[in-house]
Amino acid sequence: MKFSSQEEYGSRCLVRLGRGGAGASLTIPEISEAEGLSIPYVAKLMRILRRSGFVKSVRGQAGGYSLTRPAEQIIMGDLLAALGGRLYETEFCRYHSGSLKNCLHTSDCSIRPVWQTVQIAVDQVLNKMTLKDLLQSEQGTASLTSSIVKTVQLGGAAPSFAQELAAERKPQLVKPQTP
Repeated sequence: MKFSSQEEYGSRCLVRLGRGGAGASLTIPEISEAEGLSIPYVAKLMRILRRSGFVKSVRGQAGGYSLTRPAEQIIMGDLLAALGGRLYETEFCRYHSGSLKNCLHTSDCSIRPVWQTVQIAVDQVLNKMTLKDLLQSEQGTASLTSSIVKTVQLGGAAPSFAQELAAERKPQLVKPQTP
């Protein structure tokens, strides 16, 4: 499993803006130089971040990009979803059926619960982290992520998948109404 360069570099661009504080603004060339990325690539990332509502742009001499809301209101799960999507989407099986119309394992897939559980764990961690959390040192962020991971509870998630799968496979019976 890997995160894309777009997710990594897009996150770095947003962290760079966040470090400037509330109302701070940076231009694409400034972000490019500070992060060691090409100007066209930073422009692409900032366009994605603007369209996703994380940054706003101002034209002109004093223009540049700034955060649309305070760093503590920018959820990392939302940011990574905007930059590259989730690791596992419910439509995954529909698009990865091989050369067949439907996956051979649709009715009984032992792999699907693994990816669903991984996605839940990732969501639980990322949805508890904000951009503000990433504005501290590496040691501070590591300490925070460690404490978040310790609080993540997967115990209740696995049965819900089994229940969801059973519901998907089970025909819906209409119970006759009694007068």
